[in-house]
Amino acid sequence: MLTDAECRNATCPPGKPRARLADAGGLYLEVSPNGSKRWFWKYRTEGKEKRLALGSYPSTGPKDARAARDAAKAQKTGGNDPIKARKVAKLMTDTTDQTFKAMALEWFELQRPNWSESYAVRHRRNLDKDLFPYVGALPMTEIHPMQVLTAVQAVEKRGSLEAARRVLDTASQVFKHWLPMAPPQYRNITEGLRARLQPRIEGRFPAITEPRRFGELLRAIYAYKGGPLVTVALRLAPLLYQRPGNLRAMEWAELDLDAALWTIPGAKMKRTVKDKETGPPHLVPLPSQAVALLRDLQPLTGHGKYVFPGERSHDRPLSDNSVRSALYAMGYGSEQSWHGFRASARTMMVDELDADPLAIEANLAHAVKDSNGRSYNRTQYLKKRFDQIQQWADYLDRLRDGAPVIDLNAHRAA
Repeated sequence: MLTDAECRNATCPPGKPRARLADAGGLYLEVSPNGSKRWFWKYRTEGKEKRLALGSYPSTGPKDARAARDAAKAQKTGGNDPIKARKVAKLMTDTTDQTFKAMALEWFELQRPNWSESYAVRHRRNLDKDLFPYVGALPMTEIHPMQVLTAVQAVEKRGSLEAARRVLDTASQVFKHWLPMAPPQYRNITEGLRARLQPRIEGRFPAITEPRRFGELLRAIYAYKGGPLVTVALRLAPLLYQRPGNLRAMEWAELDLDAALWTIPGAKMKRTVKDKETGPPHLVPLPSQAVALLRDLQPLTGHGKYVFPGERSHDRPLSDNSVRSALYAMGYGSEQSWHGFRASARTMMVDELDADPLAIEANLAHAVKDSNGRSYNRTQYLKKRFDQIQQWADYLDRLRDGAPVIDLNAHRAA
């Protein structure tokens, strides 16, 4: 075994890249041409030779180097690769910047390529507006669940119950991202917080599906004295039953009023990033009532990009809150949401008109399979969908006019 004097006097021969002086049990001292001296332990694992650095001489003497070798041997005997264990330990103690804000931004940039632009904007807004002011500057290990809950409840107090849940989900994703580098005793502290939020009304999007009540809603919509953009959007919502985001962002370039067809680009659809880029457009047949509404609006906004431009900037579409506020102003906000028109149409078209569910799902842009398990092609049966949506629009006119409602189920039984 090496003595301290031998270590002190060891040199690297001229012209050699290094000199190695063996001690015992795989331990050796490596001397470089510049005179630096380092201890290494050579061992084998999974058939491969490895070496573990154990310190520099003279700060680590022969006795200390042997003790470090023995500790590493014991670690290896216990089934742990000493080098891997050291890397894990380094990660566990690396506190370069593990504040919530740092972890959140790291998570955001990692996930962003997989998200649509609107989804990325939503998460970033949740972070900047609702989470960073409360916990952004805090180290991840020092955040208490109640601090996260306080941030989320502040969103609830604005009356945005669904948004509060989305903010909590964003916080949860950040903690999941951090956990692999967290000390073993830590967990995702957002678990269980959802139970402390205000209960939401059963059913995510309130929707009226009873014909008589829906007729009352239609009469209220046509009597509504609001601005022309909100008024037309309100009237188109039940006719076309498309997602609010698509209706708000409708562009004149997407419309062929002569052919009564609205072509929504794949990039605007609720799809994965890949499907947005390569997927087909969504074709929406327009009933004659919708064409008439759009032709009447064209002199007002047809010179611009959007059918429903925003009030503050014509470079942006109508705000999501515009139609929602109108529904509340009419006294229907708790019964009928903008998105709920999709559920209203889906239910009544089947129950009252005996319409083909597959064609309805195609118009809703839902991915479904037919009875043979094949994915339903939304471009197929387009003529059937034209006939179906015109039948639906005519039915809505009858409801609005207060025509007698036929119980189709009773009629079938008879």
